[in-house]
Amino acid sequence: MARRDGGQASPDGGQAPEARIERLLGARVERLDDLGSSHSWTLHRAALADGREVFAKIAHNRSGVFAAEAAGLRWLAEAGDGAPVPEVLGADDRLLVLPWIRSGGATRDAAERLGRELALLHTGARPDAFGAPWDGFIADLPLDNTSDAGPWPRWYAERRLEPYLRRAARHLSADGVRLVERVLADIDELAGPPEQPSRIHGDLWSGNVLWTDARALLIDPAAHGGHRETDLAMMALFGTPHLDRIIAAYDEAAPLADGWRARIPLHQLHPLLVHVVLYGGSYGSSALEAARAALAARP
Repeated sequence: MARRDGGQASPDGGQAPEARIERLLGARVERLDDLGSSHSWTLHRAALADGREVFAKIAHNRSGVFAAEAAGLRWLAEAGDGAPVPEVLGADDRLLVLPWIRSGGATRDAAERLGRELALLHTGARPDAFGAPWDGFIADLPLDNTSDAGPWPRWYAERRLEPYLRRAARHLSADGVRLVERVLADIDELAGPPEQPSRIHGDLWSGNVLWTDARALLIDPAAHGGHRETDLAMMALFGTPHLDRIIAAYDEAAPLADGWRARIPLHQLHPLLVHVVLYGGSYGSSALEAARAALAARP
């Protein structure tokens, strides 16, 4: 639905979306298309008087979600030229604006390019610690980004698995909670060889990969210094086009440690616990299956 309401008040009593975008970018909005909603924000496509088209996410309640997303995109871009993330045009506590990106098909050539660029993202300009210097979010749920030199297994257990196990416990059986607690207890054995922190997207399911005609760009990050296998495991969780080509190109550019495939369930356990918290017990069996697989892959 396209609309232009002349800057009337929005339903929450604040500025209309057009006025917010104009204030942030300094350009008049000539057309605004409503694209629906996601979590606690609405989505829009705007045509500006200066000829640009932009994508805007607008929240009706102040939170740190957009500040974290903007910080994450800018930080990922610091990995170097070719980092596969869009430019942040503007952000505040209720608004995030990115360039409008025309989507295309997921081609094998674009997939190979994504593999190489993801390897660059993970290995270029590595951070000094796990975590990030901003409060984290995944969807609109909080993530503890407390910076820590590591090792990664302890950081992952304390900052990702344990907090979400507490929140998900009411949807899991007592035996299920104990199963995940075994993963926490054995995390050092299950995590594989030590890894330096990498700049990772942190929520790299297929819906956050935006394919254009020439390449893929990564959007909606939960960016932080983490383990690079986490992004690859997330891409496998709900299926990503041409994943085999992505992995092959990635592994050629930045070889993965032996046994990485067996560790995929360990890295998928956190996003599955997030889904239990967001959507209830329907994801409980998947989370517990990942926990069992992680334990079964013990070297």
